[in-house]
Amino acid sequence: MNNRGAYRSLSRNKKAYFDYEILDTVEGGLVLTGGEVKSVKSGLASIKESYVTIKDDEIWLLGAHIPQWKGDTGGDYDPLRIRKILLRREEIDSLKGKINERGLTLVCLRLYEKRGKVKIEIGLARGKKRFEKRQTERERQLNKELQQERRKYMV
Repeated sequence: MNNRGAYRSLSRNKKAYFDYEILDTVEGGLVLTGGEVKSVKSGLASIKESYVTIKDDEIWLLGAHIPQWKGDTGGDYDPLRIRKILLRREEIDSLKGKINERGLTLVCLRLYEKRGKVKIEIGLARGKKRFEKRQTERERQLNKELQQERRKYMV
């Protein structure tokens, strides 16, 4: 079986979907060291508190926790270091324009593996208000109850 193009999710930021309304997504590459790649692929990375920023026409990932690989002998390692995200110039300019004119933000949604490379999914997002979060939670609860009712009558 050919698994080219198959994606394997390595880390997700579920809280981003609760706190933000995701308007658009972009896929980018992530600049990592060898030990970091092994750590991410083994599922040790956490992007829960991470965010994305644009500085000097480059995109950066901040707050992602990627622990040192157990076999890595590098002495001075910072698991929260700032990491560069690789995107095309047109994508960067487009995101930059949307952020400046609409007051949107960039959030990290997930890390995944695609054809052996570690990729990042970035979401262009608008922050939700408190009542919108409650509405989302209410809808989630209603859907859960509907699914339970369906299962009850299908058996």
